[in-house]
This record gives sequence, C-alpha cells and structure tokens, in this order.
Amino acid sequence: MDQPLIITCAITGAETTKAQQPALPITPQEQGQAAKEAMDAGASVIHLHVRDAQGKPSQNLEDFKKSIAEIKKRCGEEIVIQISTGGAVGESIANRARPLTLKPEMASLNIGTLNFGDDVFMNAPKDVEGMAAQIYSNGVVPELELYEVGHLESAYRLLKKGILKEPFHVQFVLGVPGGMSGEVENLVHFARFFEARKSKESSWAVAGVGRYQLPLATYAILMGGHVRVGFEDNVFYRKGELAKSNAQLVERVSRLAKELGRQVATPEQARKILGI
Repeated sequence: MDQPLIITCAITGAETTKAQQPALPITPQEQGQAAKEAMDAGASVIHLHVRDAQGKPSQNLEDFKKSIAEIKKRCGEEIVIQISTGGAVGESIANRARPLTLKPEMASLNIGTLNFGDDVFMNAPKDVEGMAAQIYSNGVVPELELYEVGHLESAYRLLKKGILKEPFHVQFVLGVPGGMSGEVENLVHFARFFEARKSKESSWAVAGVGRYQLPLATYAILMGGHVRVGFEDNVFYRKGELAKSNAQLVERVSRLAKELGRQVATPEQARKILGI
C-alpha cells in the first residue's frame, strides 16, 4: 500500500469490436484521444494494440507508428506506451515481434500457450525465448503476461536460463476462458507464489476480464499490486451498462485507490517502479 498504484489502460485490444462497444477507439486519432483521457483520469501506462484502415487487428509498423504519433501528440512524452506482441490469436510470431523495432518503452511478453475461448493462443517455448531476446536487444522493458500459475513457473525457468532478467513486472490475466478464472482465491494464490520468489524490485499487476475487472482491481489495490483496466478486457461499467469510455474505467479505479488510502502513480513514478 506504500507504493503508488500503476494504472494501465488497455484501450482497444485485438478481440473487442465496435458492435460490442461503440466507444471502442480503433483509428489513430481515436486512440490518441482515448489515451489522453485515460492519462488525465489517472492512467500512467497505455497498453496498445492497433487496427488497420478496415478496423482489423494489425501488427503493421505503419499502423503502430500512426497510433503512437497520435498518442504522443496529445500526451507528449509523459505517458508510458506499452505495445502488444501478442497481437490477435493466430498471428505469426514474426509479425507479433515486428513493432519492437520501434523501440517502445515497454512491450508485453506472453510466456505460455493456452486455450483462448474457442481458439488456441500459441506461444511455443522457442518463440517465447526468441521474443524475449528481441525485447531486450531493442532496449525494451517486458511485461510478462501470465494466464495461469504454470506460466509463472515457466518464467522462473527462463530466468534461471538467463533468458529473462530480474527485476521484472508480471501481469496476471484472470478470467480468460481457458486460463485461470478471476476468483479472488486465484489472485491471492498467484500473488503469494510470486511474492515468495520475486526479487525486491519486481512487481505485479492484475487484469481482470469481464465481470472480474472491478473486484480484482479492488483487491489488487489493497494487496499492493497494480491494475489494468480498459476495453480490451471489459466493455461494461456495471452489469448491463456499457462504459462510456476507457477513461471512465480508469477514473473509477483512481477514485477507489484514493478512498482506500493509496496514491495513484504518475507516469514518472511508474517508470521508476517498472525500471524504465
């Protein structure tokens, strides 16, 4: 509770559609505005997937460049931009790695394969090792994406092999069909396992999918972790009520943190915590 709370906003994602959430930002201009609103509401990190001109998920460098430019146009260099190397399910590993050449401050690193709804999200060991090498060679700070505890075990094996480096920042993604559900017991188990083995400077956050977003965010605030919210993971403000914007979801977590006695991190503080 003494450490400022990093709020990450996953503004778009690869799976969410305009039909599900009419306010979903998909053009570079929409993403730039959504990032500015989220930052003003308390977010210090933007988790970024981009779309092409038809609104389909893209790992194209030009699409990333346009969105990053629009975010920086509105936010300056203040906000931390974390690009996704997960892409959409089924995207080739080569395409997923392509935006790393833009040398963002952060990038996601998926540690293991899992069933993802009706699909399979493939992350073969050799591809994970290769992606990690590219992340570090480009001077990027990774965020380890973990969907079940076995992925955390895999991360420590990669650490032992020298593929990963401590300190590191991990994201527990809970509630994806095929991974661990977002029950509070699962977050507590994940966090205890991580806290027992982590280095002093390593940190964790949680992304709750769908109805799990708000309760897990609340528990993470109290447990000393960090939080991800946004339309990638959840389009509702409450049951049956669509959120008006990504910023509305960020503002609620920011307000909760203040009510619970925890400071919300500025982007500068987030960089210090994350080792950027």
